[in-house]
Amino acid sequence: MVRVLRDLLRFNRQFALGAALLMVVIAVAAASAFSPYSPNDSYVVAPDMPPGWTYPLGTTSRGQDVFWLASFAIRNSLLFGVSVALLSRCLSLLIGLTAGYAGGLVDRVLMSINDTFIVIPLFPILVLFYFVMRDRMSWVLLALVMAGLGWAYDARLIRSVALGLRVRDFTETAIFSGMSPWQILAQEHLPYVLPIVFATTMNNVNWSIGLEVTLSVLGFTDINTPTIGVTIYWANQYSALIAGIWWWIAFPVALVVIAFIGLFLLATSMNEYIDPRSRLERLGP
Repeated sequence: MVRVLRDLLRFNRQFALGAALLMVVIAVAAASAFSPYSPNDSYVVAPDMPPGWTYPLGTTSRGQDVFWLASFAIRNSLLFGVSVALLSRCLSLLIGLTAGYAGGLVDRVLMSINDTFIVIPLFPILVLFYFVMRDRMSWVLLALVMAGLGWAYDARLIRSVALGLRVRDFTETAIFSGMSPWQILAQEHLPYVLPIVFATTMNNVNWSIGLEVTLSVLGFTDINTPTIGVTIYWANQYSALIAGIWWWIAFPVALVVIAFIGLFLLATSMNEYIDPRSRLERLGP
C-alpha cells in the first residue's frame, strides 16, 4: 500500500493536488490545539467584527473568533468522518471478504442482509433516531449509527473482488498448505482489496461529513459539539447572512469544500489506479 501511495504521489498530479488540499485542511484542524479559547466559550472577543488584522477571519455574533472556531469545527468534522469511515470499513471488509470466500449459503445470507441495508432510507432513519434519542444524542452515538448503516455498498464491491480471488491458484495453494480461512482472508486476500478500501474510505468520509453537516444545520445533532454543520446552525440562528455577517458562514464552508475536493481527488485517483489500463497509461509498464 505504501508503494501504491508513493507511485500516485509521483505520477498522478490529481492525487498530489488532493493530498495537498487535504494537508491544508488538516493543518487548520491541528491549529485548534493552540487555540487560546475553549470552543464553547462565548463573548471572549468583540462580536460581529469583519475580517481584519486583529481577527483575520472576523468574529461571530456570539463573540467567537471565526478562525479558532473553524479550526475546532473542521477538526471535529474530520474526526467524525474518519471514525464513521473506519468503523464501516471494518464491517464491509468482514462481510465482503467472508461472503466472497465462503460462497454458497453464507454468501446468499450475507448478501440478503447487505441488500436490506442498501435499500434502507438513511436520512429519515437518522432523523427518527434523533427524535428518539434527543436527550442522549452525542457525537459518538451518531457516528456509531452512521457506521452501522453505511457499509453495505462497499461490502458488495469487496465481495465481488473476493469471488474472483477464491478461485485463484494462490488461494488453493494456501488451502493445501493448511492455512485457516481467516489466515487466507487476512494474509492473501486483504492486500488485493486495500486499494479499493482506500478509495471507498475517502468517499465514505465525504458522505459522513456531508450527512453530518445536513443534520447539524437542521439541528438534528448535538449542537454543543462544534462541527462545520453546528457552526452553520448557530449562524442561521443569529441570521448571520441577513445581518451581513457573511464571514461566519463563508470561511467554515470554504474549509469543508476544500476537504470535499481533496478527498474526491484522492478517491478518483485511486479508482484510476485500480483500473489496469489507466494505470499503465499514466505510470508506464
